[in-house]
Amino acid sequence: MTERHKVLVSLILAMICWAFSFVWIKQAFISFNPLTIVLMRLVISASLLFVILRLLKQLIPMHKKDLKWFMLLAFFEPFLYFIGETFGLELVSSTVGAVIVSTIPLLAPITDRVIFKSRISWANIIGIVVSFAGVLMLIFKNDFSLVAPIKGILLVFLAVFSTLGYSIVLKKVPGNYNAVSIITYQNTIGGLYFLPFFLIYDLPRLGEKPLTGEAIYAVISLSVVASSLAFIFFTYGMRKVGITKANVFVNMIPVFTAILAWWILDEALTMQKLIGISLVIGGVFVSQFKLRKSGI
Repeated sequence: MTERHKVLVSLILAMICWAFSFVWIKQAFISFNPLTIVLMRLVISASLLFVILRLLKQLIPMHKKDLKWFMLLAFFEPFLYFIGETFGLELVSSTVGAVIVSTIPLLAPITDRVIFKSRISWANIIGIVVSFAGVLMLIFKNDFSLVAPIKGILLVFLAVFSTLGYSIVLKKVPGNYNAVSIITYQNTIGGLYFLPFFLIYDLPRLGEKPLTGEAIYAVISLSVVASSLAFIFFTYGMRKVGITKANVFVNMIPVFTAILAWWILDEALTMQKLIGISLVIGGVFVSQFKLRKSGI
């Protein structure tokens, strides 16, 4: 498999993992409150990755001078991102939440241009416009009203802006750290950020909801797949192709989420959603024409 194909596969797999996360969070709400879900998935993820890296002797030791970048990285993701995503999904559907997250590529080129002076190709622009047209079809009703309350939308948009911040800081992390080491450190620090909030707000409420196997499975899946594998795939791809090209793939999340929510949560999958999904997929691949020519 060529380097280009590895990058494309990694980014698509990351989007599939994150699409599942919107469904699993809904399932986890059956038994757990938001802060409990976040802390559990971070602790499990960080512990699992640390053990694997130690066994494989692949954990890159963190240098003191790099601590500030990892603390800032963890502040954006998982701290701010999970606050926006998890609390937002209490108010909006899985598909709507995924659609809002898919607006990241609309802001990523601007961020990339302003911070890193990167060039924006016509393929990027056309792909983003086509994808955004599909996003609009998924987020609005036939009468052009929003399909979710404004509070939930704003919370999920917090996740969007935190992802942009994460992308910028990730560029500052030295290249000697492998993707798995980065995710291990950011999830560990992120867990420490969330711990005091859990102790104050969620611990006294622990046990209020009935414990179910479905919710436990959802939390474990969030930890292993969404908080570990997805970030590893995405970090690998982003460090290869940059913020703009990598984040365009985020538009594929609502596509996968809409299908999974229909399949698992029985959310409606209308003709309008299907057309929107088609536009999103088309826009993603149009935006990658430049990537194919360059051979990465």
